[in-house]
Amino acid sequence: MGLTIAAMVLLSAAIHPVWNLFLKKEPDTQLGYLGLTVVLAICGLVHSLLAGSDLSAAGTVMPLIFVSWCGQILYGICLTATLSRGDLSAYYPIIRASPVFIVIVGMTLLGASYSWYVLLGIAMAVAGGFLLLYRRGTHFLDDPRTLMLALLAMSGTGIYSIADSRLMQTLEPQVQLFWVELLLVPVYLTLFLHRRTHTRYEDERPILRRAAMLIVPGIMAYGSYYLILTAYHMGAEVAAVTSVRQASIPISVMLGGFFLREGAITRRLLAATLLAAGIIVIIVLG
Repeated sequence: MGLTIAAMVLLSAAIHPVWNLFLKKEPDTQLGYLGLTVVLAICGLVHSLLAGSDLSAAGTVMPLIFVSWCGQILYGICLTATLSRGDLSAYYPIIRASPVFIVIVGMTLLGASYSWYVLLGIAMAVAGGFLLLYRRGTHFLDDPRTLMLALLAMSGTGIYSIADSRLMQTLEPQVQLFWVELLLVPVYLTLFLHRRTHTRYEDERPILRRAAMLIVPGIMAYGSYYLILTAYHMGAEVAAVTSVRQASIPISVMLGGFFLREGAITRRLLAATLLAAGIIVIIVLG
């Protein structure tokens, strides 16, 4: 992996947990996801218009856009269901293991091949992420349904990552972002309206503050996602990119400890050494 691409992916990984922190602090999570999606679509549209991009070019790759959309939906729905049923520290490492899914699909269905040191780096990064978040005493095998939801969420990430990497052979990143996020808006709007009919929610925050808490993470998410798509556009391999993105895990651990007062920060940061070593292997040897 070239240093320029690696720097872009690592910057994306650094931004990702920050906008996640903003979203986590949003009292109405479904409104937050809806706002995030709307802002992403608007950013993609504005960027495309300013860059003079051909938005109609998406018509030639609509099946791949649909696959990416399906992966996003599968990930979002199963992630929400997993976290509502199970312990975050037990299941999140499974959800983050999408490089494993990508390698298996790539080798068995797409004819991809990987050198042994890239596979070693991927394995180290995934194992490091798992050890970083996993807590002793959690037994995800005791709840096979929640485990299946976590595996489906992981698969959703792998599906849209593979589709996105293929889309970047034809589309510009901003065009892909506009169409996929635009198609996601009706889904999250329906979920939001459905919840509002069953649950009363009053937000006493000033309107400008509420808007800022939706717009700021949306802009940050656009920048993070744009960097990943640009890396694909430059020819980066999808499994390597998703493995390097695991760098967001130790950053999220530090943010969680500092802002959310989550425990065992020292132990979990030590576990990040293996993850970092895997990333170095991918960057230097991949």
